[in-house]
Amino acid sequence: MTDVYQRLANYLDDLPAGFPPTETGVELRILKRLFSQQEAQIAPGLTMMPEPVAAIAQRLGRDEAELAPMLEEMSKKGLIFRSTKGGEKHYMAAQFVIGIWEYHLNDLDEGLIRDVNEYLPHLTKTRWIKQETKQLRVVPISQSINAEMSVMPYEMAEEIIKKQSKIVVSPCICRREHEMVGKGCDKLKEACLIFGTGAYYYEENGLGRSITQDEALVILNSGLEAGLVLQPGNAQKPSNICLCCGCCCQILKNLKILDRPAQVVHANYYAEVTMEDCTACEACVDRCQMDAIEVEDTARVDPDRCIGCGLCVTECPEDAMTLKQKDGADQYVPPKNTFETYLRMARERGKI
Repeated sequence: MTDVYQRLANYLDDLPAGFPPTETGVELRILKRLFSQQEAQIAPGLTMMPEPVAAIAQRLGRDEAELAPMLEEMSKKGLIFRSTKGGEKHYMAAQFVIGIWEYHLNDLDEGLIRDVNEYLPHLTKTRWIKQETKQLRVVPISQSINAEMSVMPYEMAEEIIKKQSKIVVSPCICRREHEMVGKGCDKLKEACLIFGTGAYYYEENGLGRSITQDEALVILNSGLEAGLVLQPGNAQKPSNICLCCGCCCQILKNLKILDRPAQVVHANYYAEVTMEDCTACEACVDRCQMDAIEVEDTARVDPDRCIGCGLCVTECPEDAMTLKQKDGADQYVPPKNTFETYLRMARERGKI
C-alpha cells in the first residue's frame, strides 16, 4: 500500500511546477512537517481549478458538511488555495513552489528551513531549469530603458502595478528564512507584491497587508534603489511581482551557480558596455546579481550570465552601460494569464 505522504508527493509532482523525488527522501520529511495524515489524504482530491466543497466531496466520496471545515482549515494553514465566488468558498490545489512554501511565511522554523534549503536546489535543477515555461520572468527597471525602445506594458513593472485594483505587500520569505538562520541580508523586507485573487488570500491569511498603487510604486522604487531584480509572474497579467536579491532569493541564488543563467530565464534584454566611455570604476560589478560583469581595462558583460535586469545601467556614473533588446526572433512573449502559464507547463511535462 502506497504511503499517504508518498501519494501526496506523487500528486504534487504531477502538478505543473512539479515536486520531484530525491534519494534522501527530504521531500517526504517536508510534507510530514506540514501535513497531518488526514490532510495528506485530502489534498490529492483537489485540482488546479477552484471548486466548491460539494464537487470536492463528491470526488473524494466524503460528507460535504464534514469536509468543509477541513478544507477551510487546510487553506488557512497554507496547504491549499482558497477563493470566494458569489459568496461561496472555492478551493484548489497549491503547488509546492510557488505556493505551499511561500504560504508558510509566518510559521517557519529551523527544521523546515533546513529541509527546504536542502530540497530547493534539487527542485531547481530537475524541474525549474528543464521546464521550458518558467513560473517567473525578469523585467528591466524602467530607468534602464531608453526612449527609442518599443516596450510592451507587461515588460514594465510600473504599468503592471497601475492596472491592479487589489494589491497586497508581503515580506519576502527568502530573506526571512535566511535571517532566521543567521544568513540574512539588509535588503528590503516587504518586497513581494501580490495581485487579484492571490492578494485576498494573502491578506485573509495574515501573510501581508493591503496597499494602494502609489504605495506599491514607492516599494518598487525602494527595491530598485537597493539593487533588487524584478521578477513578475510569467504572464502578461501576472499575479505577483517579486523584488529579489542574488544572496537570498532561491531562484536567483540557484541560477547564479549555473554557467549560463541567461539561457534559463525569460528575459528580453541584455546589458552592453560602451568601451570608450567606461572608466573601470566597477560600480556595475557590485550591482550585478548574476556575476555577469568583469572589469580589467574596461567592464565586460558575459552574455551567458546577463539576465537583462538593467541594474548596472542605472548604477554606471559614466552612462557607459546600456540595455539592449534582443532580436525579434529571440523576444519572449509570456502567456496571457497565470492559468495559461500553468497549462503550458503541464503540457510540456506531458501531464495533460
